[in-house]
Amino acid sequence: MTNRKEQLKAFDRLLTIMDELRAQCPWDKKQTMETLRPLTIEETYELTDAILDQNLEDIKGELGDLLLHIVFYAKIGSESRAFDISDVLNTICEKLIKRHPHIYGNVQVNNAEDVKQNWEKIKLDEGKKSVLEGVPKALPALVKASRIQEKVSGVGFDWDSPEQVFEKVEEELQEFKTEVEQKNQMAMEAEFGDVLFSLINYARFLKINPENALERTNKKFIKRFKHLEQQLQNSKKTLSNMTLEEMNVLWEEAKNQ
Repeated sequence: MTNRKEQLKAFDRLLTIMDELRAQCPWDKKQTMETLRPLTIEETYELTDAILDQNLEDIKGELGDLLLHIVFYAKIGSESRAFDISDVLNTICEKLIKRHPHIYGNVQVNNAEDVKQNWEKIKLDEGKKSVLEGVPKALPALVKASRIQEKVSGVGFDWDSPEQVFEKVEEELQEFKTEVEQKNQMAMEAEFGDVLFSLINYARFLKINPENALERTNKKFIKRFKHLEQQLQNSKKTLSNMTLEEMNVLWEEAKNQ
């Protein structure tokens, strides 16, 4: 592992390269914050994929890509004299110090939950009108539901036990089933949303990240289905001319791989 001096030297090297690219590379010259935005989102998802795969080499590379974007935004900001990388770094440093009074002040905490609640209270003291202001509108719905529930929990709006939450899941499932039987499409969608929201809440109580859990299931399904396709290709068959029983045999085989 490198020491602090080497780390700072490496960061300075990145800043120098960014200056050179912005000045000399035609592609880098034409980028704006708006054109970088979708690329940043893509890089973030690539990082999350590497984390789920527990591929440390890929995580290292994707973190570098994301860091480059942060430096790029700061470079663009400096060109209009709005802010530069030092402003970005000092801003987050000041925020961390202010929101950790149990480290940099005299506030006492007993556990991580106390820290979360203090964090949300401090944000409200900073002038935010709602604890939900910090939830980005553009978040995917599954992630947004998790963040909403975490935020309101941080100010005490929460269930007392996982059992209560599971009762709510069962209640929402029954309401969804009723609307399915009534064949009311709009009501079905509304109740299905309630089912998902309550399941995400239950997952939070069980310390399960629903986004990670679902993505792992996606990856598992893709892996098994590709195995099934490969077996079909080897036997010169297609899904369309197989029975459900034959497909199930291959599926169980894929599960055992």
